[in-house]
Amino acid sequence: MLSLFPQLLDFGTLGPVFLRIGLAVVFIAHGYPKLFKKDNFLGTAQFFESINIKPGKFWVMIVGVVEFFGGILLFAGLFTQLVALLLVVDMLVAIWKVNFKKGLVRGYEFELILLLSALALVVLGAGAFSLDLPL
Repeated sequence: MLSLFPQLLDFGTLGPVFLRIGLAVVFIAHGYPKLFKKDNFLGTAQFFESINIKPGKFWVMIVGVVEFFGGILLFAGLFTQLVALLLVVDMLVAIWKVNFKKGLVRGYEFELILLLSALALVVLGAGAFSLDLPL
């Protein structure tokens, strides 16, 4: 890997750790209410139905599980590449069905960053300090 200071900053396995932890926090925070707060679950299910993602309750459960439990797995660094791939799909659908018509700015910019960060983890793996390392 190219670096401006190769001898000084030889910590290439730490980059994925920062991505993993940041994504984990965001996805846990977004998945939790979908699964464990009734009003949020029902509101999201109605929203999903309104954009033709049916049955809404089923897909809210799927998305909630991927985001919440996937976030926990990312935090631990377990099955990182598989979880990251599921999150890429999650964000692709979010961009396509919800935010694409709004454009990049104030539209799908946040989801795009999440998508690209998850895609980086698909390519790079979990990095240091992960339960994936022994596997």
